[in-house]
Amino acid sequence: MLDENRAAWVTEGAARTPAPALRGAIAADVVVVGGGLTGISTAWHLATRAPHLGIVVLEARCLGNGASGRNGGQVLHWINGVSTADPERARRIHTVTGRGIDLAERLAATHAPGTFRRHGCLEIYTDARRAEAAHARVERLGRAGIPLRYLGGAALGIAGAHGAVLDPLAGRLNAFALLQGMRPALAERGVIVHEDTPVLRIEEGPTVRVVTAGGEVRASAVVLATNGYTPSLGYFGRQVLPLHSHAMALGPLAPEAWAEIGWGEWDGFTDDLDRIAYAARTPGGRLVFGGGSNAAYAYRFGGAPVYPSDRLAAPSAAMQRTLLGYFPKLAGAPVTHRWTGTLGITFDRVCAMGVRGAHRNVYYALGYSGHGLALSLLAGEVLADLYAGNHDAWRDLPFYQRRLVPLPPEPLRWVGYQAYTRLTGRSPRRQA
Repeated sequence: MLDENRAAWVTEGAARTPAPALRGAIAADVVVVGGGLTGISTAWHLATRAPHLGIVVLEARCLGNGASGRNGGQVLHWINGVSTADPERARRIHTVTGRGIDLAERLAATHAPGTFRRHGCLEIYTDARRAEAAHARVERLGRAGIPLRYLGGAALGIAGAHGAVLDPLAGRLNAFALLQGMRPALAERGVIVHEDTPVLRIEEGPTVRVVTAGGEVRASAVVLATNGYTPSLGYFGRQVLPLHSHAMALGPLAPEAWAEIGWGEWDGFTDDLDRIAYAARTPGGRLVFGGGSNAAYAYRFGGAPVYPSDRLAAPSAAMQRTLLGYFPKLAGAPVTHRWTGTLGITFDRVCAMGVRGAHRNVYYALGYSGHGLALSLLAGEVLADLYAGNHDAWRDLPFYQRRLVPLPPEPLRWVGYQAYTRLTGRSPRRQA
């Protein structure tokens, strides 16, 4: 039976007990809007460092309902849109994003055992010249102390791959299960979580007022942890594009079936095409796959952040064709899940983390552009530091207080996106 618009990660997670919706007016020191990895990591870091803080998390539906629970599962180094040509900068970014992967490993081991694995991820190259360039990049980064490996096409079981870069320190995470597992730890630290509590508006001031359908929270600071949904709250509407990224999953494969199709010990892979394809092996033995063509991504007029559940058949069929191009032996394997997640895309694909507002009490981290599992966990550490007044640890990073490139207004945005993607098969972007 096909599970419509429900990610395989949810199926493999433990049954959850919903947190109550907010009813009435409450006060806090910090109110976090969004119950994904950014919001929960921020609440966890703040509560761990300063147990006296009153922290409230407001989630529109359930923890992990957004991109955190609807992704491709790979926890990766690097920052999308940022070049690694300079060795010093490459080392710095590799180290910093590695902290996000390390945090995923630690949190999963404590709060959701079995949800994280670290056997490495591949970036495959479908063109011989790009594969040669990747081989040279691995050698250059190796001289900078970054432990990547180049694998020739003959060493891979992926059809059409001329070579691949293996990052042995990357991994795979069921973030939905991790977020559910962290709820008791948050409660022990005094963090109050309200699910089924969509925020209607935010009123800034020395005290921020966050209004929901059933109540309100007044706090000294607010954290915008809503990524692609943030424009709906009245922030970053000209800088962040809510893009719908479709994914699917096959039913569980036996270990011998994984070996037969040519999948190695690695946790997942991405390819080198503009409309990037990605795949991961879940803890339950399912193959998650997404991307690969225009059909796998969608932008709705006005940046509508919700995608209709009855329009997933065509994207799923297109993704299945791409998947079979890489793994022909999967022909006939049933698709058991198909879903969509809302990404926050910036024009140059670089994310932003910082603080804004006349009273410098609106904290944010967003625009991960499809590369957000490690970065969103790292964002919790970044925002906790900024809240404490410690900016120096992050000033040299490209996401710190980044001034995001503005996007065209509607209807030019929608028309431009549709025309560009259909004519070129690529995603519009400005080089950083």
